[in-house]
Amino acid sequence: MPELKALALGSYSEVKYHPFAGVDQAFQEILSPAFTVEPSEDYGLLNPQTLADYSLVVSYTEFSDHKIAPAHSGALLSYIAGGGGLLVVHNGISMQRNQELGVMLGGHFTHHPDYTALGINIPAAVREHPIVQGMEDFVIEDEPYYFDMQPYFETNVLAEYLHGGAMRQAAWCHEFGLGRVVYLMPGHHLPSFSVEPFRRLISRSAQWAAKLL
Repeated sequence: MPELKALALGSYSEVKYHPFAGVDQAFQEILSPAFTVEPSEDYGLLNPQTLADYSLVVSYTEFSDHKIAPAHSGALLSYIAGGGGLLVVHNGISMQRNQELGVMLGGHFTHHPDYTALGINIPAAVREHPIVQGMEDFVIEDEPYYFDMQPYFETNVLAEYLHGGAMRQAAWCHEFGLGRVVYLMPGHHLPSFSVEPFRRLISRSAQWAAKLL
């Protein structure tokens, strides 16, 4: 039986671009047996009492014009700073609409060009990092997200892709207080989660964030 619980947040009822239905099951499959994944769209679960039961929070939250309530964003910040793990996938970076969460994420999504084939490369400097150790470069059909990285904030870029004449961030990780944060850019829709190297990247990222690696 899995020993750790993960809370996965996404959107079922107010979907603009990225439905959680189906993706939630993909997370359950990919993170098993290390984690029991409990999917939800209820931000009310971001409270100290509930979060204390989880070793990991997974964000696949939908882009929205509405900020997360301060009580909920504050609880998530405290959870991570106190030692919790956060794995943010693709549109989950929408948490940046709360500026305090945006700082914690380490990067700010600006826009994306058209969906295309992306060559994901692991930089030589990080190939010994537990998340990507032994992994090979791979290709995935996805949205090329563009980011402005947070100034004065140190993070480890785990993967890059060439687009628009420049190398751009595809994954990064860092510590935040006593906790850990990982961001993975791919994940636009359900087929992305069938790409085996990306599945492995998700699994390892979750384990690192939860301090299993």
